[in-house]
Formats: sequence, structure tokens, C-alpha cells
Amino acid sequence: MLRYILKRFVIMAITLWVIVTLTFVLMVTIPGSPLNEERTTTEAVQENLMDHYNLDEPYYIQYLYYLKSVVTFDFGPSIKQPTDTVNDLLARGFPVSMELGLLTILVAVISGILLGIFAALRHNGVIDYLAMSIAVLGISIPNFVLATLLIQAFAVYMGILPAATWSSPMHMILPITALATGPMAIIARLTRSTMLEVLTQDYIKMARAKGLKPWKIILKHALRNALMPIVTIMGTLLAGILTGSFVIEKIFAIPGMGKYFIESINQRDYPVIMGTTVFYSAFLILMLFLVDIAYGILDPRIKLHKKGGE
Repeated sequence: MLRYILKRFVIMAITLWVIVTLTFVLMVTIPGSPLNEERTTTEAVQENLMDHYNLDEPYYIQYLYYLKSVVTFDFGPSIKQPTDTVNDLLARGFPVSMELGLLTILVAVISGILLGIFAALRHNGVIDYLAMSIAVLGISIPNFVLATLLIQAFAVYMGILPAATWSSPMHMILPITALATGPMAIIARLTRSTMLEVLTQDYIKMARAKGLKPWKIILKHALRNALMPIVTIMGTLLAGILTGSFVIEKIFAIPGMGKYFIESINQRDYPVIMGTTVFYSAFLILMLFLVDIAYGILDPRIKLHKKGGE
């Protein structure tokens, strides 16, 4: 286990370095400068700003400064909001994005598993067809399209839910629904297929022959094995939720990291773009690592290392 963890940490470090390097290359190859839009400043002020942000240095020097900021986790001040550092923006926006992500995952997992179980238990019935129809719609409609439809229906026409911000539980319903529908649909379809396979296994037939109650067979025997594939795809779902939340946060005016990230791209705010990218990449890599560890712990058949040190 220890050897596997150390090996994964090395791979994670290399992956993060590649992401850091690609992000820097993309930033410096984009034509223009983030200071070109400052029409009201004099040429002397422009030069001082260039010097302050090291934009007048050769690219390899800027890259070394960038690597130093990644290692020390100090990305410096924002170009467009010089009174705030990138760390300040991360500290301000990430808790909101984290709350949105955790609630979305919770809703997607619970609703997806329940929908998949009901569909499997009523195979080829009305509930099965209805659940899978909902799942197909959830996969087919992009979350940003669904978000606008939800705002139009529940905020504009019906007026029963607020359309934006993140200040109360009522404000959370629409963005969480828009973001959770896609992952929920994937989990529902996967739960249904694995449950149908598990319910035909011999140990399930034996449990039924022993006279165990149906709910105990489902919860104690069938569901545990049916959930293993869901744990496997949690890393991918986390990636989808994190990247999708940027657009959803912008649509619903949620003061999370998506707001700062999209604004930084529009304003060519290099420190914020690179700091946010590195932060979320490191966070996502860590989550994928934890999912792998959890999968190995939940399923004793999965070995995280080969015998004999091979």
C-alpha cells in the first residue's frame, strides 16, 4: 500500500507539472497583453505594471517565477483587482464552489441510486421506462441549457424560485438541479444495469431461498456490490461537476470560483487564470487519488500492489 501511494504521488506531481507548464505556454502564446486594455494609464505606468508583474522578463524567467509561485502557493496580486491577491480570491470563492459541489454530488448520488434501484426492481415496467427516460434526458441536455430552462420556468413564468445568487436554501435549488441532473442520470443508468446483473447471482438466489426479507437482500447484499462501479466513475463525475460548476456559477451569479475564473479569462488576468487552474487541477488530482484508494478499500479483491514487490 505504501509503495503504491508513493508511486501515485510521483505520478500526481508529474501530472500537475505538465498542467502548470501547458497553462503557462497557453498564456504567453495568446497575442496581446493584459495591460493593453488599460487605455487610461500612461506609458510610464504601463512599464511599472509590466515590471511589477514580471511581464517584461523573458519567458523562461516568467516560467521560473510561475513555478516558484506554484511551489509556495503564492500567486501574487490580481492584475485587474490589485487590492486582492489570487489567494484572497481562492479563499473567498472556493468555499462557495465547494458547497455547491458537495451538495450537487450528494443530490446526484442519492437520487441516481434510488432511481436506478427502482428501475431495476421494476424491470421492463412503467417505473423502469419512466426512470430511464428521465436519465436519457438528463444525459442529453447540457447543464447550461437546463439552467436557462429552469430559470425561465420556475423563476420567470412561475415566480416560485429565485433566479440568481447564493444567499438561502431556496437560491440553491435551481443551480444544484441543473448541475446534478447529468451525473444523476449516469449513476441511475449504471445502478440499474449493475443491479440487474447482481440480482441474478447465485448468492442472491440463496438469500431469497433462506427467506430473507426483500429489503434486506437489496440493501445488505445486492446494493453493496452494485455500488462498486459507481465508486469507479466518481472521479470522472467529480471532474464534470467541477468544470461544469464554472458555467453554472456564472449563469446563476454565484460568488464562487467560476465567477473569478471566467472574468479572469475575459480580462486576461494571468495570475488569476494560472492560480485557479493550478488550484483546481491539484484538487481534482487529489480527489481521483482518494477515489482509487477508496475503491481498493471497499473491494478486497482489488490489490493496490502486486505480491512479491513486482
